[in-house]
Amino acid sequence: MQQNVIERKIMWGDLDSLGIVFYPRYYEWFDACGHLFFETINLNIGELWSKRKILFGLAETSCRYFKPARYHQSIRIVTKIDALEEKTLILKHTIHASTDDTLMVEGYENRICLDVSNPKKFKAIAIPEDIYTIIENAKGGA
Repeated sequence: MQQNVIERKIMWGDLDSLGIVFYPRYYEWFDACGHLFFETINLNIGELWSKRKILFGLAETSCRYFKPARYHQSIRIVTKIDALEEKTLILKHTIHASTDDTLMVEGYENRICLDVSNPKKFKAIAIPEDIYTIIENAKGGA
């Protein structure tokens, strides 16, 4: 099973008025880490969009918070494929404290394969076979 790991430090702009990470930041990080995960498995989302008119849009997201992240804390974001279906895949993101591996946050992105050749009418499609195979291999096989 392939995964992508990003290390980052919590900065002042990440915080809310209580001094903990403002919850939308987690969704920003999940989205960015999802794109980086696709790059890790040699699927360039920009090229899929420009050359094949395919995108993996968000159908659903979720996030569970276990421990607050605070200013200047180092964290590790791990992204991997949790599920793969004909038209969708679920990316699982976990955020751990870098110092002791404490699980702080767990999030999911349910991404759906879209034909975006007509910008006014996106259409859900089956993940093309070549792309499905790449994702399946990254997940760990059939």
